[in-house]
Amino acid sequence: MSTSAAELMARSRVIPVVVLDDADAAVPLARALLAGGVPIMELTLRTPAALESIARVAEQVPDMLVGAGTITRPEQAAGAVAAGAGFLVSPGSPEPLVAAMLAADVPVLPGVSTATEALALLRHGVTEMKFFPAAPAGGPGYLKALAGPLPEITFCPTGGVDATNAGDYLALPNVACVGGSWLTPSDLVHGRRWDEISRLCRGVRSDEPQD
Repeated sequence: MSTSAAELMARSRVIPVVVLDDADAAVPLARALLAGGVPIMELTLRTPAALESIARVAEQVPDMLVGAGTITRPEQAAGAVAAGAGFLVSPGSPEPLVAAMLAADVPVLPGVSTATEALALLRHGVTEMKFFPAAPAGGPGYLKALAGPLPEITFCPTGGVDATNAGDYLALPNVACVGGSWLTPSDLVHGRRWDEISRLCRGVRSDEPQD
């Protein structure tokens, strides 16, 4: 594969988590994110438009690394990659789902919310993980506690993360990036206000090294 999970996490301090009801919005949204300096996006498989949206971005916006999120069933992994997804993200990590994601041969960020789940993923050689739901599961304090016994793991916290608390997560040594929807709020997406989305993104330095 051309991109590792660590490399995709280093592309941007924020991975926009996007829900699209209309595939026609996918390409202009991807271009708006790029214009704001964010070269990665996670399109969630929560709507009928998701796979078509992924396919359009993958084909028409080659500089955007588009992934599929909310992978909850094993069969979704291969379908998302066939549509053009360059990485996969799940909210949890049951064994059949992890096996299917790893078999898809693209970078993966399986979801965990406990140390036990993180240890189970380490058995598969997975060291980059989504921490979800970040705020209800313990927030920055919980992740800070995990850094001692599990220093080899790097997290992307998602769920309750926004512009007001993202910095608290990003200050942690075991957090490379965060996921959130605040760069692509639904009112701006539905209103096709692409310039405003680009402006929201400009505070995110995609080339800033992660400590």
